[in-house]
Amino acid sequence: MITTDVLVVGAGPVGLTAAVVLARLGHDVVIVDGQAEGANTSRAAVVHSRTLELLEPYGVTPALVGRGVHAPRFTIRDRDRVLVEVPFEGLPTSYPYTLMVSQADTEAYLLARLNELGVEVVRPALVTAVAQDGSGVTATLDDGRSFRASYLVGADGMHSLVRERSGIGFGGGTYAESFSLADVRLSGGVPPEEVVLYFSPDGLVVVAPLPGGTYRIVATVDEAPKDPDVAFVQRLLDTRGPKAVPAVVEEVVWGSRFRVHHRIADTYRNGRILLTGDAAHVHSPAGGQGMNLGIEDAVLAGETLSKVLKGGSPDLLDAYAAARRPVAEKVVGLASRLTALATMSAALRPVRNLVLGLARRLPAVRRRLAWQLSGLDRR
Repeated sequence: MITTDVLVVGAGPVGLTAAVVLARLGHDVVIVDGQAEGANTSRAAVVHSRTLELLEPYGVTPALVGRGVHAPRFTIRDRDRVLVEVPFEGLPTSYPYTLMVSQADTEAYLLARLNELGVEVVRPALVTAVAQDGSGVTATLDDGRSFRASYLVGADGMHSLVRERSGIGFGGGTYAESFSLADVRLSGGVPPEEVVLYFSPDGLVVVAPLPGGTYRIVATVDEAPKDPDVAFVQRLLDTRGPKAVPAVVEEVVWGSRFRVHHRIADTYRNGRILLTGDAAHVHSPAGGQGMNLGIEDAVLAGETLSKVLKGGSPDLLDAYAAARRPVAEKVVGLASRLTALATMSAALRPVRNLVLGLARRLPAVRRRLAWQLSGLDRR
């Protein structure tokens, strides 16, 4: 049996962050993942200001900032008409922008930093059983190996075995639509340094720049294809995107599909087990909050565990759990409202546009949105 201070289950960006924080703060940490290697796909591509602030003390932020595209504005449009513009330039932060960078890059930088701190990911290591007592947690792998830790951090995603074995409920539901995701090369009327959420009676489509001249496309559809091709993505942009100067899809670099749930764990703590990331909350990708909220969980969970391991009261873990759930509720609510606005029926579209047009004239409204989307309201 391998013993450690903290066992982290899951080596996505959230689990890697938790391990980096704990190792940097001087604790023995083991991180395991069921996959033989990292997913190495783009997936989540938005890193917000607050996330960059939180990662700064742990030596990851400079690499991310150097790699990603700095998008100083987020706009909501109805085809060519700008409904609301959310500027990040004036925010009181060293990172007044949305950073667009592939999740594969984010994971690579986190993994490199973890390796610098002397920690390697144990993989493939599929946890099949979790049991805890008054002094620690024992996790058993499918190959019979066991790990014994003072505490365990569950960062193993929406279908979390850690959450299931801990008996923690995961209430919520599933959106009717599926989501199509593609990284493409395109030309035409798409702003080069702006994240755009296009509204349409056919559904929403998000267009955002990525490093290397590619763009991230995310759209709601009734049934998304497993591998979206040029023709499919072109139809999305033709019916939902810019109209005066149409966007032309030249190549699909990578694509995928997914269903979106809106669920929050009943609690983030059960004894010596803490939940983070998608194991604790999942929601619509509108606003690009998912990975950011998960990384925030991981930093705060790691820092709280460090205080407890250094002699602080275990009640601090209850404070972590009590504080994080309302934050998730707020973020899930914002993402749900953005999704509902984007998919509003054609009959209600003029009213929606009128209301948003009025909001555009109110600096306080745009500033509040900037604070919420950037995560700075959660400082």
